[in-house]
Amino acid sequence: MARALDVVGERWALLVVRELLLVPQRFSELRHALPNASSNLLADRLRELEHHGVIRRRKLASAGPHVYELTEWGRKLEPIVLALSEWGIDAPSPPEPTSLSATSVLIFLRIGLRPDPAAAPIVCRLDLDGSVWTVRASSGEVQVRSGEPATADISLRTDPRTLGGLLDDPASLDSALAEGSVALVGDPLTLKQLLYGAADPQRS
Repeated sequence: MARALDVVGERWALLVVRELLLVPQRFSELRHALPNASSNLLADRLRELEHHGVIRRRKLASAGPHVYELTEWGRKLEPIVLALSEWGIDAPSPPEPTSLSATSVLIFLRIGLRPDPAAAPIVCRLDLDGSVWTVRASSGEVQVRSGEPATADISLRTDPRTLGGLLDDPASLDSALAEGSVALVGDPLTLKQLLYGAADPQRS
């Protein structure tokens, strides 16, 4: 364990790994996702993680920017990061986060929702801060991937903090729709079914 902490035990290191679980990201995108980490500190963590072989830099095009992505070895941290995220959900009196990144909310979708295994699958096109994701709930699990779905039952556009609030309190969907912080195409009951992670969206 001491050797592992030598690699990822510094502050922000595991959060950088979390942000790279779903898609590679540019430095500016990581700064946006982790606003409380200074540019210098974030650059230090990226340099250290790259040195240890957890992440690598890759150029998108000959004249394009670099992105950071997990290496095959770094990808082995995924179940550990997900387990820590799930463990943290039940922390006593957790502090209110000052910001929520898209990745942190999407990971909560994966680990925090428990769809009814007997319910029909739900596919949601999710536009989160301008990036499109496919969220699929089926067989008691939620899968999240980057990009457009082939077909979708509902289409949702919102921001990470609003979506985090809906996951915490699905009953607030009606007010979010009314105030315009959520744009929905499709049946609101289908979205409620997804948010509640249950077969009956009217249970609360």
